[in-house]
Amino acid sequence: MIMTLQLVWLLVLSLPIACIAWTVTHEEVFREPREYCKRRSEQGRSILERKFFYLFTCEYCFSHYVAAAMLALTGFRLLLDDWRGILIALFALVWIANVYMGLFALIRIDLKVERLEADMKTEQLAKTDSEAAEKKKNA
Repeated sequence: MIMTLQLVWLLVLSLPIACIAWTVTHEEVFREPREYCKRRSEQGRSILERKFFYLFTCEYCFSHYVAAAMLALTGFRLLLDDWRGILIALFALVWIANVYMGLFALIRIDLKVERLEADMKTEQLAKTDSEAAEKKKNA
């Protein structure tokens, strides 16, 4: 596979990896299983049990397993055509996927800040309007 095509595969294949890892480790739809895994990771009897359940609460950790599954599904290799290409692809996919998740987190924070600022301005306007209406009423 030519280098340009490999880079396109790397960038595109990282998107579903990031999406799956983020959804499982952050979104509301998986909240209950994630809370269960979090409890088990904190209260497990053995270190193996605690580490296993921790994997489902950390987007970085979980992205390794999602990337490995994607590699098994697609057969993608990076730079080399043997097992070393699979290993390089695994870590490159995880890294790019985590860059995507970091950017997504920053975007979400910015959107949340904008939403909070808009809500605060709306409250201030409503308060000002109600105070003005009260003054008119009393005048």
